[in-house]
Amino acid sequence: MKKGVRKSAVILIGNACVVLICFIFLLFGVWKVLSDRTYDFNMKQSMTGQPNEDIVVIGIDTESIKSVGPYPWDRKVYAQLISQLEKAGAKVIGFDIELYTASANPESDKLLSEELAKHKNIVLPSHAKLGSDFDRSTKVKEGELISADEVEQPISLFKPYSNKAHINATYDTDGIIRSNWLQIKTPEGIFPSMGLAMAQLAGADVTKYVNLPLLQNRPKSEMLIKWDALEYNFETISFARVLNGSIPPQTFKDRIVLVGYTAPGSDEGITPVEKHMHLVYAHANILNQILNQRLISPAGGAVTIALSAFMIALFGFLTWRLKAITGIVLVFGMSVILLVVQYMTFAYNDIYIETVGGVASGLISYLGNIAMKTYFETKQKNYITKQFGRYISPDLVNEIAKSDSEIKLGGISKNLTVLFLDVRGFTPLSEKLKPEEVVDFLNMMFDLITEKALHNHGTIDKFIGDAAMILYNAPLDVKDHPYYAVRTAFEIQKGMEKVRAEVMEKYGVSISVGIGINTGDVVVGNIGSYLRVDYTAIGDNVNTAARIESNTSPNQILVSESTYELTKAYFEYNYVGEKLMKGKSVPLKLFEVTGWVQAPAAKAGEGKVS
Repeated sequence: MKKGVRKSAVILIGNACVVLICFIFLLFGVWKVLSDRTYDFNMKQSMTGQPNEDIVVIGIDTESIKSVGPYPWDRKVYAQLISQLEKAGAKVIGFDIELYTASANPESDKLLSEELAKHKNIVLPSHAKLGSDFDRSTKVKEGELISADEVEQPISLFKPYSNKAHINATYDTDGIIRSNWLQIKTPEGIFPSMGLAMAQLAGADVTKYVNLPLLQNRPKSEMLIKWDALEYNFETISFARVLNGSIPPQTFKDRIVLVGYTAPGSDEGITPVEKHMHLVYAHANILNQILNQRLISPAGGAVTIALSAFMIALFGFLTWRLKAITGIVLVFGMSVILLVVQYMTFAYNDIYIETVGGVASGLISYLGNIAMKTYFETKQKNYITKQFGRYISPDLVNEIAKSDSEIKLGGISKNLTVLFLDVRGFTPLSEKLKPEEVVDFLNMMFDLITEKALHNHGTIDKFIGDAAMILYNAPLDVKDHPYYAVRTAFEIQKGMEKVRAEVMEKYGVSISVGIGINTGDVVVGNIGSYLRVDYTAIGDNVNTAARIESNTSPNQILVSESTYELTKAYFEYNYVGEKLMKGKSVPLKLFEVTGWVQAPAAKAGEGKVS
């Protein structure tokens, strides 16, 4: 299988796994917690805090309990309240107060019943018994209402004279109230929710709420609540103040009145907008939503899947087309933009698009593809490092590979040790060899030279025919670089003993190597044009090393005085004398390496050269 085909196959299989993982996460609702939090955030941030002015809440608060007495109250109190509100012209009165059992005072119950019988606009609550284990996992047939086997209703004295309504709270899996069953089917008939019943009595158009389209995986007639106000946003009046007549009657004229508990710790629930909301305000929010004809329309599951597929494809494509930093910025930016679009759509059009699954799927796609891309880039970088390490120093290749910037032209002045080497006797040998044998011989020679040079931290600058130039202390700093240069030369000459014997025996030709070494300041760096760059060293000290090499005898190593002074403690030397080099006005003192003594103190572990 070709390399390109293999890479394409890995990418294809990898992305197939990404799609499968994202589909499984969507199917099992892995993102539901994040989705719910995003929904709650959108809800709270989009609130107007200005509920319908027709709604007023009469709260059974701490002041009322102190004034009227400990709860439960004598029911003649409720009869008195109804009488006052009806005289004031209240449009609808709804009690979020359970009246499921007879009180200790039958006369008060009768008094309340008689007051209820006078009016047609009173709503008393009932509670459908759905089972204490009811939650979102309860199976409900599509298109059917939530069904209850039993319903708790007001006592028989009150029941005939009040409008029925249920006050069941619809808790989500995390215990937060985000929706409401507008209708529950019971053996006593269909019970509307408190908010729906009161809106209908107030003359609001409830047609679209009675015939709500199905929410995905939810029962018929379940409505997502548009929480538009907090508790303090609703006009709230203390029960006691209404009862004692301190509130002007016109306050309630043509208004919809909800009566419920507002004392701390009583009848509270968790909502997207408040952690401890008295549930009378939940009914108020539902009522407000119906009066304002608001309806939240969630996008279907098909939209979520389509969005997720698009994000997977887009983020995967961008990963391969863009550089890492650009890709991260763009992926992050697009995710934020998508969430902003979701919020704007929800806030201004009451349409909720599930984007968390899409964004999460896109991020999984990005991470999966960036992992594959990094793998292939690392593999390619290692391949390039390995290949180019055959031409130049692996240290230099690694330095280039680690750099994100382009190779720039230019050099620096640095103290280097330069080694020049030349193979003698190669020309007569090449005349006796076939072309492929010549190449094999050179490769064998250069293998020896390369091995010894790289082992001693040298950088092979270039091979020139049967000659070589090796640098020490560039591009990376090498401590005791003169020592390593001379050690390289000494090891090469030792290795040449076996090569010379084999060539003499096989071809009858004598070959040898001459090596010249010099230490001094040179200019080293990337030299060339923007099309072709060569990492090399130039300067007088480079030329001096070359001149020294040209003065060597077969199998001889000559070093300059500067190199000698830095390495005389580590090698045995013979003073050769002074030589006047071409282009030099002053003769150079030359020293021949005859033996190895010791390594520098820091390198004491290095064994003797054999």
